[in-house]
Amino acid sequence: MTPPPGLVAATTPDAAAGAALAWVRKHVPPAWVRAADEGGAAAVRGVRTAAEYRDWYPTFARSGLAVPAWPVAYGGLDWAPELAAAADRALRPYHLPRLNPLGLNLAAPALFASGTEDQRRRFLPPIVRNEEVWCQLFSEPGAGSDLASLATRADRDGDGWRISGQKVWTTWAHLADYAVLLARTDPGVPKRAGLTYFLIELHQPGVEIRPLRHLGGEVDFNEVFLTGAWVPDDQRVGAVDDGWAVARATLSGERQMVSGSGSGGVDRVGGAGASRLVRIAKERGGWADPLVRADVTRLWAEEQLRAWTNARVRATLKAGRPPGPESSIGKVHGSELNQRIQARAASLLGPGRTTWPVAEWDADAYHVGMPAEVRGALRSRANTIEGGTSEVNKNIIAERVLGLPREPDPWEGRPWREVPRG
Repeated sequence: MTPPPGLVAATTPDAAAGAALAWVRKHVPPAWVRAADEGGAAAVRGVRTAAEYRDWYPTFARSGLAVPAWPVAYGGLDWAPELAAAADRALRPYHLPRLNPLGLNLAAPALFASGTEDQRRRFLPPIVRNEEVWCQLFSEPGAGSDLASLATRADRDGDGWRISGQKVWTTWAHLADYAVLLARTDPGVPKRAGLTYFLIELHQPGVEIRPLRHLGGEVDFNEVFLTGAWVPDDQRVGAVDDGWAVARATLSGERQMVSGSGSGGVDRVGGAGASRLVRIAKERGGWADPLVRADVTRLWAEEQLRAWTNARVRATLKAGRPPGPESSIGKVHGSELNQRIQARAASLLGPGRTTWPVAEWDADAYHVGMPAEVRGALRSRANTIEGGTSEVNKNIIAERVLGLPREPDPWEGRPWREVPRG
């Protein structure tokens, strides 16, 4: 993938921003550009559909602007972080979100940190172009917060591995082509020492994906059953039994991706942002109440702080480096902040708008007609669980940021097969 020469040649932040804007004028559909110039990102959403954006997206990916700090060979522009940040700022009003967020934020950090050059060249460009969509096969029914206790097995079979087990809470697995997978390759050693990290194709015999419907009616999560699914050994990332070290890059990327506004991944899982709260309060008359006004303003200010903090961490990701334990700080604050924002949005609507008519009970359609703010409030309840629970992330902050001692573990150092699970 060869990006336009004018973009590659940018050497200063002003030149990078100017090159990005020139590219927009030449390659983004004129109706989208006019909407952005007149009303910003919100106006763009009104003149294009999600399907239209997906169809056009390869044009954006070929420019290198989707991942400008990545090397050109992987789909980027090889720009320094300050050039990439300047281009991002210039593009922001045109609302050009990166598709394939789990590929960009979960698979890519592991490939950059531990993958081979052949693996990077094979998998990173299709991730950038959204040609191969990714998900993450980590959590299991008996291994969520304590991920290292997972039981899915990977057994040697010639020049590859056979995978058997069950994963759950797998976001967008029903839409994915590939997954990053953590599986146990040695049950006779301590739990973190016997795991290996793989890249597995999902469209094959031995992989069954069953969607799980949210309280708000959406299907984001899935359970995945693996019965002898095949992974060639050249799709193993890192050394055998060293998967926990590789997985840290993915876990940090995941925490950053769901850490709220400005994260560069899933900015807000469920509902609208704090700016929407201001509009609702004014439309519904709550803005005249000084207590409501103070609360909404506080939430708005916190969201700005979250965005600025995430932007600093995001620069690390854009340079192809995994974020460190600081991503846990953003995850804890961002998920709890979003829950407060969504709860306030629903409360501002009042009781009359937090109900909706259902002509006849239908488990698959009860959510039809549900106000977006109510759906957002319901969906946000998962924020403090997905991407690592707040409790787990607080432990990471305590141990790896504050330097506090680990919690005592009576089974520390024992082989996985001897440790009670469930």
